[in-house]
Amino acid sequence: MGIFSLFSKDKKNKLDEGLEKTKTGLFSKITKAIAGKSVVDSDVLDELEEILVSSDVGVHTTLKIIEHIEARVAKDKYLGTSELNRILKEEIVALLNSTTNDHLVGFDFDKRQTPYVIMVVGVNGVGKTTTIGKLAYQFKKAGKKVILGAADTFRAAAVDQLVIWSERVGVSCINQGMNADPASVAFDTLKSAVSQQADVVIIDTAGRLHNKLNLMNELSKIKRVMQKVIPDAPHEILLVLDASTGQNAAEQARQFTAATDVNALALTKLDGTAKGGVVIGISYEFKIPVKYIGIGESMEDLQTFNRTEFVDSLFG
Repeated sequence: MGIFSLFSKDKKNKLDEGLEKTKTGLFSKITKAIAGKSVVDSDVLDELEEILVSSDVGVHTTLKIIEHIEARVAKDKYLGTSELNRILKEEIVALLNSTTNDHLVGFDFDKRQTPYVIMVVGVNGVGKTTTIGKLAYQFKKAGKKVILGAADTFRAAAVDQLVIWSERVGVSCINQGMNADPASVAFDTLKSAVSQQADVVIIDTAGRLHNKLNLMNELSKIKRVMQKVIPDAPHEILLVLDASTGQNAAEQARQFTAATDVNALALTKLDGTAKGGVVIGISYEFKIPVKYIGIGESMEDLQTFNRTEFVDSLFG
């Protein structure tokens, strides 16, 4: 089946399928923890805390969830374990709702005076180039003119991979080949986008965390150069993380948020892991909204993140 196949299942069913491993792992543990118990007490909460941490929700976020549930238990002394899933769901939705950014645009947006510029960051292997390709596909499907910029110029084959994706999707890709100056590529991409009246520009960048100072300097230079063309660019700095790496993804978020002003997250490979709880933890801990989630390999499987749909699917 080709990558442009439109015969995929509807979005809701695909989301349910993509989160199946996380849902099964998390709730089988919760069900086992409360079996034979009628009231939510300290023992149940201790077990719930351990389950959430082991599901990669993260210590900081887990403690906040437990704290809120404890307050509800204290208010209602006879809170039953049968209500625990509902309460947990409400608390997770509340945490996710605390991280929003109304300035970010979706795939379908009104025509702007200048292109909407997305700078994509993330380490090698997380699905960054694939995510860019799928983003370009979704924006083009929404009727937008998209231009890619191949500014990850030091990783072997990174430029070639982005060019291949641009050809698959049918959008332009500005590149200067391997070892070119990333800022120069970004500058040329924005100049071309403005002259062609493009709607969206997506700039790929290197993700070398072994030297955070060099990374920070490089990303800062790319931003400065882009602002010579479009003063308020980039409008979105999208950090791509591999959800299947669990707490390693959280550490990458910590490093990249220190290196640049990340204001949106994309969590990939959710369909292949039971560690989907990391979506909740990273979003809350870093106060950065999850904008996209990857739940499969097809073009349609990069979805905009809907908090309510995500939690509804997670809780079945």
